[in-house]
Amino acid sequence: MSLIDAPPRGLPEGGLKFMRSIAEPYFNRRWDIHERGHGNVPEDGPVILASNHIGWLDGPLMFVKSPRPAHALVKEEEFVGKTGALLKFLGQIKVSRTRTDSGALRRAAQALSVSQTVLIYPEGKRGGGDFENFKGGVTWLALVSGAPIVPVAIFGTRQAGEPSETKAPKGARLDIVYGKPLQFPMQVWPRDREILEDAGEQIHEHLRSHVTWSQNVLKRELPGPLPRGSSDG
Repeated sequence: MSLIDAPPRGLPEGGLKFMRSIAEPYFNRRWDIHERGHGNVPEDGPVILASNHIGWLDGPLMFVKSPRPAHALVKEEEFVGKTGALLKFLGQIKVSRTRTDSGALRRAAQALSVSQTVLIYPEGKRGGGDFENFKGGVTWLALVSGAPIVPVAIFGTRQAGEPSETKAPKGARLDIVYGKPLQFPMQVWPRDREILEDAGEQIHEHLRSHVTWSQNVLKRELPGPLPRGSSDG
């Protein structure tokens, strides 16, 4: 059975929606959060949110503030103890960062097949946030599902010179910018390397262009590379 032959099965959303309703007022009180481009996120149907990744707070911020409840691909190291139990309750997707995780891709594809929202960090780890690094999981998902990819640019969760684990101080301005979707026709099984490479190049360029555009519009800078010795998250 291939990754896409399994019967469609969505991820649980009850706990996700409940926790978002509880957490959002706290986030709004603690930080000065600004959002732009909500209209670029389709209100229904499958959608892939492809976000840059600069600091620890990116995940919780998108969990709470994304226009639709999102099922994020979260590193498998987090799925231990109480944190792991919570992530499972919230319908998040465990993924390995050291190999091609076909199980995680299958779960994400199944979520998209029933019109859910998947959040992915194509850089693969925390860093400068400019999409200099790019992994191909988002390309595979886009071609298998036909779902639109909405680029997301986050600013303010980490400042220049700070380690990736830094928690943004109370009152800090945080910006989230959603860009115009990019969509490809559904490919039942994208075996053709040329198709994958061409789509990947288009997606990579689209994400990088969105970050540059967001910087120019907001007059904000990215924090740059992580300092030596900082965890890459």
